Amino acid sequence: MPEERADLSRPIRVVLFCGGPTLDRAVVRFVSRLESQAEIEFVGGFCQTNGQSLTAVIRDRLRRRGLLGPALLLAEALQATARVFAHPRAEMALRSSRAGIADRIHAVPDLHAEPVLERVQALDADLGLIYGSPILKPRLFQIPRLGTLGIHHGKMPQYRGKKTTFWAMYNGDETAGVTIQLVNSGVDTGQIIQRGEVPIGRKSMGTVRRELEELGFDLYVQAILDLKRGSARLVAESGPKGKLYKDPKLGDFVRFWWRWLRRRYVATS
Repeated sequence: MPEERADLSRPIRVVLFCGGPTLDRAVVRFVSRLESQAEIEFVGGFCQTNGQSLTAVIRDRLRRRGLLGPALLLAEALQATARVFAHPRAEMALRSSRAGIADRIHAVPDLHAEPVLERVQALDADLGLIYGSPILKPRLFQIPRLGTLGIHHGKMPQYRGKKTTFWAMYNGDETAGVTIQLVNSGVDTGQIIQRGEVPIGRKSMGTVRRELEELGFDLYVQAILDLKRGSARLVAESGPKGKLYKDPKLGDFVRFWWRWLRRRYVATS
């Protein structure tokens, strides 16, 4: 449990750490959730990226995903177009929210650069929050007086690393999980403050991800409020530690879709 807690007579001041060549829609939705809470004050954020542009997005996908990069870019473009036609008001509201917070989330090449550390220190935040950032070092995540929380879309300690929702479905699990942790120097090894699961069944990956995202928002906000109110219960991981998962390769995707199609359609015929 953190040795200090925020002053209960005022909102808890939070600073966000994220990453990537775009301000991800999940990050925008998460910040909107924070700003809807009277007990939470969003004081700013820092996003590690070498640039935020269409060119930067293309370079990022090709660098990280190799041969899968073009397919992922096409899928993302189609999904974005479909969302606009299916939910135009929601997408306009999201764009408005993004514009409203863009000037408070600063794009920086290195979250651990000395000028960035000084800017984080100057914000005088009570709590740091991670949403999609690279691995943080103690010199950054220990600046907020209560430490830093991180969200991990996976059950802990069974699913550590990357794309754990994919791997849970790939492995045929009945549920997929999301965990809110107090960050430490390990990789997905911090004390757990909130966690939950959603059933998988015959749902598509997109559906499971959306449900986990919504559940994650709820748990994250509750964890922040619990720390502010002094009612948080942090517990250490228990059970056998799983392997550190990595990004799936093309063959993994092919095997996954074949298994999913068989479960969804063959099993019900």
